[in-house]
Amino acid sequence: MSRRHAIVFGLTGLAYLLVVIAVVLNTKLVDLDWALKQLRPYKRWPEVQPLLNVWIIAGQRGPSAIIACAWLGWRCFRHKTVRPLLAMGVALLLLNITVGGVKIVTGRLGPHYAHYLGSPELFAGGTIFPSGHTANAVVTWGVLAYLAERWRRTGILLASFTAVSIGLTTVYLGTHWFSDVLAGWAAGALVLLSMPLFEPLIATIDERITALWRGSR
Repeated sequence: MSRRHAIVFGLTGLAYLLVVIAVVLNTKLVDLDWALKQLRPYKRWPEVQPLLNVWIIAGQRGPSAIIACAWLGWRCFRHKTVRPLLAMGVALLLLNITVGGVKIVTGRLGPHYAHYLGSPELFAGGTIFPSGHTANAVVTWGVLAYLAERWRRTGILLASFTAVSIGLTTVYLGTHWFSDVLAGWAAGALVLLSMPLFEPLIATIDERITALWRGSR
């Protein structure tokens, strides 16, 4: 990891921590969450809801992982390497551990299940913080951009658009607080920024599997 990379990683981690602290301490960020909830954008602009109900699927683990792994599987077969699938597997495992752990610890309820006006709704048995939809969109489509060879710049732009729009869509639909989305963006970015640290492990496993693959033919 280069010095620049380490600085970006540290700043992203700090941003994530600040969002968590802001929610736990019930700061102005929570007030913003409630202001957006009471705005009810899905009722103010209902004409776009059918489209966004479809678009939100791009952030769901099942459909997005199937599409991504199908493409990566084709790349594995074409280039005789399992590195693409290994990279996606490592990224999704990191995502499950890090995001899942914070969800369990914070136990935050979502906007549709909130009980008290102005409350951060923590430690109530929920699993809404950080936004898994948002973090998954960052990681799944971000890994595809990370693995891109010819079209990496375009891939980064598309992945960024997808991650940002998925996060904002969950706020529009009222399924997440805005702070959930901020934390989801940061959590997903941390996973992507961690990927170079796992490249030696991925390369070692790839070499062994590739050797067995070629030896069996």
